Amino acid sequence: MDLATVDHLLTTTRSVRKRLDFSRPVEQEIIKRCIEIATQAPSGSNRQGWHFVVVSDAEKRLEIAEYYRKSFSVYMRSGGPRSDANDDSDPRKARASKVRDSAVYLAEHMHEAPLYIIPCLEGRPSDPSPAAQAGFYGSILPATWSLMLALRARGLGSAWTTLHLPYEQEVAAILGIPANVSQAALLPVAYFLGDDFQPASRVEARTLTYWDSWGVTR
Repeated sequence: MDLATVDHLLTTTRSVRKRLDFSRPVEQEIIKRCIEIATQAPSGSNRQGWHFVVVSDAEKRLEIAEYYRKSFSVYMRSGGPRSDANDDSDPRKARASKVRDSAVYLAEHMHEAPLYIIPCLEGRPSDPSPAAQAGFYGSILPATWSLMLALRARGLGSAWTTLHLPYEQEVAAILGIPANVSQAALLPVAYFLGDDFQPASRVEARTLTYWDSWGVTR
């Protein structure tokens, strides 16, 4: 296995917003292949209860984008992405203004993405316990991340978003998603502009990794 290629893919798969190429169509066969790869991910008890709704119809994308923008507006009024970008002591804060700008850009242009992919899972997360919630979403999130990696490897960008979920029922009605199926995310998908991505600035992993007891680093 070519570890350099694998490591590059894993460290440069970004949530792409401003660099999505809205003018270029996305081939159906590529999406089919990426979803095939995604379904090799693990799921709870190997139930494989996942479904992927691909939305290419322009009118449906516009309707869903409007719900996304409504939710995004509420999100921004409540604070949105942190804007304390002048604090250089934490790399996460230093990137906050860029994240905020790109989030606003995506909300304004969401409907222009050539297609969306909505990962879904059979059932509803009715049990509020941490174990049940972790087990439920743990059966769809690995497949969704594998999908994003497969897209990235083929020159396609995507962004993991969930802000449409306050309007999950309305989106379900647009797409005919059954009531007993849960939506987990909304991925706008398009080819990305530019040649490549670089690893992002991150807090040093060593400071976040504890051995045998919380807070013990090596």
